[in-house]
Amino acid sequence: MARVRHDRLDCSPGCAVEATLQFIDGKWKGVILYHLLTGTLRFNEIRRRLPSVTPRMLTTQLRELEADGFVARKVFAEVPPKVEYSLTERGRTLEPVISALKAWGDANAGEAAGKTIGAGEAA
Repeated sequence: MARVRHDRLDCSPGCAVEATLQFIDGKWKGVILYHLLTGTLRFNEIRRRLPSVTPRMLTTQLRELEADGFVARKVFAEVPPKVEYSLTERGRTLEPVISALKAWGDANAGEAAGKTIGAGEAA
């Protein structure tokens, strides 16, 4: 589950933002949510889309998202085991937030990678 930074979330006008970020806090949660926006995925499908994540970390992040009510986990009684993950109705409410984060990242990722024009250089 997300760690709590405050006992109450009415401490300042920005606390609603902090409360939202607590739910998607974690290196992989936002990316997992982004990929689940396209539909239901099995564990290994998510892993293939996130090649840098370890199976243990992916499992932990999925469990936290499930505990927070954003992801539904469906287990099929078959061999080998089949598990599918999808966004819940509550998880779908994060779509505009995740889409806005992606749009901002698309527009500003070059700066983070050091591709900005240095001070004093012409455009």
